[in-house]
Amino acid sequence: MPFAEIDGIRTRYEEVGDGPPILMYAPGGFNAHLNQWRDLGIYKRIKLLDHLPDKYRCIIFDRRENGESGGRVEAVNWQHFVRQGAGLLDHLGIHKAHLLGGCMGCPPVLAFGVAHPERVLSMTLFWPVGGAKYRINCHLRFARHLTYVEESGMQAVVDLVRSHDQNFSQDPRGGPWGNNIRQSDEFAGSYAALDPAAYKMTVSAMVRGLFDRDTAPGAEAEQLLALDVPSLIVPGGDDAHATSAAMYLHECLAGSKYVNIEPREQYEENIPGRVLEFLDGVGA
Repeated sequence: MPFAEIDGIRTRYEEVGDGPPILMYAPGGFNAHLNQWRDLGIYKRIKLLDHLPDKYRCIIFDRRENGESGGRVEAVNWQHFVRQGAGLLDHLGIHKAHLLGGCMGCPPVLAFGVAHPERVLSMTLFWPVGGAKYRINCHLRFARHLTYVEESGMQAVVDLVRSHDQNFSQDPRGGPWGNNIRQSDEFAGSYAALDPAAYKMTVSAMVRGLFDRDTAPGAEAEQLLALDVPSLIVPGGDDAHATSAAMYLHECLAGSKYVNIEPREQYEENIPGRVLEFLDGVGA
């Protein structure tokens, strides 16, 4: 599987199918690797990658800090993910593409659309994260990690994440760089040597930058209201993917199409066809 060096960080990616390009930001929260499109929950059920590649060039990748992609300790925000996606398109010689995000992959799609509308053919937002419970739970997850750092130190974080294979969502104590700590002895050593006080400031800024509202994050409402990009929204309906967040995006994105199918009723038989119909209508 190929890799690209983007913004000083290694990115693992895969291309599936042929046709107009779709850059796909993976679902899975803080475990957003490319296989989630095939193996995770609703995505396993609707099987987008069994349908889209028949007509489109699907570009899937491990988001930075996830899967086999690299990472860097910094106050990561949505723009960092935009740079990764745009850099991957540049690496592949693609100027303009459809964007498709699932779950926590939706905010980077929104941020990408705002930052580079001239490069975006369309945006498909599948089960966008958001809602009050989502924000609260994200803040609690980071707080638990920082408490562990405060009580046990940086080396303890390294020892913890290397003692099991759980991700940040499953064991918040390990923090958002656990995957990179497992991958690289060099990264683990530099992480353990970080000043805890400075690290806590970095992580606190990261939380505020990513999870700053009780609706769908990624871009300001005023930016979305001014955006003229064809958009399709498929709503979720649980504590991490509040239906209210999907409705908010439908309100903010002019002319957006909203798939009014209850999450429990979304299947391979009724979702991929709707996505393909939307993409075909946009064209290249």
